[in-house]
Amino acid sequence: MENSNNSGFVRMRAGAVLKTVDYYLVVPILLLTIIGLYVLQRVLSKGYVAYPGNYYRQIAATVAGFFVALVISLLDMHMLKAVGRVTYVISLLLLILVPIDGYSLAGYWGADSWLKLPVIGNFQPSELAKIGLILIASEVFEMMAQKKVSMVKGFGIIAAVYAPPLLLILTQPDFGTAMVILFTFVCMLFAWGVKYRYFLLAFSSAVVILVPAMWTFYLEPYQKERILSLVFKGSDPKAEYNLLQSQYAIASGGLSGNKTGIYVTVPVKESDFIFAAVSEHLGFIGTTAVIILAFFFICRCLYVASKVSSKAASYCITGLAGYFAFHYIENLGMSVGLLPITGIPLPFISLGGTAMLINFMAFGVILNISMSRGRVGG
Repeated sequence: MENSNNSGFVRMRAGAVLKTVDYYLVVPILLLTIIGLYVLQRVLSKGYVAYPGNYYRQIAATVAGFFVALVISLLDMHMLKAVGRVTYVISLLLLILVPIDGYSLAGYWGADSWLKLPVIGNFQPSELAKIGLILIASEVFEMMAQKKVSMVKGFGIIAAVYAPPLLLILTQPDFGTAMVILFTFVCMLFAWGVKYRYFLLAFSSAVVILVPAMWTFYLEPYQKERILSLVFKGSDPKAEYNLLQSQYAIASGGLSGNKTGIYVTVPVKESDFIFAAVSEHLGFIGTTAVIILAFFFICRCLYVASKVSSKAASYCITGLAGYFAFHYIENLGMSVGLLPITGIPLPFISLGGTAMLINFMAFGVILNISMSRGRVGG
């Protein structure tokens, strides 16, 4: 009799959880992941030395990511604060290890951003830092909004939290990741209530002061070449090679994919330029599906952010939506020649175990907040 009651309780509990799942968030991510795994298999099987091991690792990272997202989505929403703090501390410690661990991929990728971890393999701590910073910053913004701390103290805390990982990331140097972190911060700042004119003033100041300084003292020659080749088309064929190959690959896809079996060679096709591979193998239909699914997912995130009662939760989802939006916009933009080329992957599609795990972690946080609305009747 007792076992029957227990099984009945478990079924009721499972049913209650399933009713709170936001399928408007889940379905787009599942479809993007399926598209990614399909395209990666087609790309990696065409002469990649590490195949099929690299593909199996991607599948393992995807399964692990699903599990991480599931666990996070079922946590009490108040536990997200602890998750954020633990994530931030771990990422900061790992970032400190990056320049002193003796392992570097700078000769291949142009930046020393990875650690060689047992079992896991290559791991990029800066990806983990993105999520930890968003979770902590959203909590501080809520305290300022509720007048629990003054603006001076609040922004002092935020500066103290952001400065160490941001400086470590910039010294790698990983300008793309630093831009993602700054963009997510600006998104939360906007949701917190900063007026448009202050954004315009800050942007103007950055253009006048920071851009020349970064161009002179920070950017590497290859980064300058990428920017110049974007502004002055045809000025440097060598710097434009990746972009031109990407555009050729996208054009070869036609309506439903390249049927000839002869594919365009695109450097880093499995990661940075995966969108070109999507077009090659799925054509205009596939690329349109990716854009629509990503757009719908981000819009749903912003809708949830506007409906939650907790300010911290609203700021958090806004930051995470900005995180995904930056990745999608930058990756798609650079693939077609609208934005400078960076090492920003396409979420849930590009090859990379670290990125896949972190993307699902971020997704789990968003899903947790959305499900919490259902659990409290919001």
